[in-house]
Amino acid sequence: MVALIVCLALAHVALQVGDRALAALLVSTAAATGGFLVWNYPRGMLFAGDGGAYVWGGVIALASISLVQRNADVSPWFPMLLLIYPVWETIFSIYRKAVRGVSPGVADALHFHQLIYRRIVRGVFHDDESRRVLMRNNRTSPYLWGFTLLTVVPAVLFWNNTPLLMAFCGLFVVSYVMAYLAIVRFKVPNWLRH
Repeated sequence: MVALIVCLALAHVALQVGDRALAALLVSTAAATGGFLVWNYPRGMLFAGDGGAYVWGGVIALASISLVQRNADVSPWFPMLLLIYPVWETIFSIYRKAVRGVSPGVADALHFHQLIYRRIVRGVFHDDESRRVLMRNNRTSPYLWGFTLLTVVPAVLFWNNTPLLMAFCGLFVVSYVMAYLAIVRFKVPNWLRH
């Protein structure tokens, strides 16, 4: 869903600046992603894995670079704000591991989406265990989609305003750290648990 949202946002701005070829590529990618999503959510009938995520990431990264390079009106901070969540998650994870003296290449279960799964969504369902695990995992996604939309909406609205886009990137970083610390410290508002 994040790839779908980002592709549509990039396509929208590409159309705003008249880059129809790039917009067509992005709409095609969004359509293919939507087809995958139909089979993948909420039951997980297909699995893209890391390889699929890397393909989506590569297409989005190259489209972002092309959009900015080919259209001087588009701020370089537009794709940065669109993609600040995965970028900041990576930077924060490297920092978090370095502080603990662990190599950044070592896997852990302290990523934002994993904490949402374990600390916010875990008590939602009360019937059989296998259904509960599947549904909890699926219930994690809308939280992350909402978090993504918090950056996509201002990015699309202010795609050519560099200072404002930079300010929204800073606001996201502060919001992310505050939300992360709240979840780690079990200080999550009750309205987020329902």
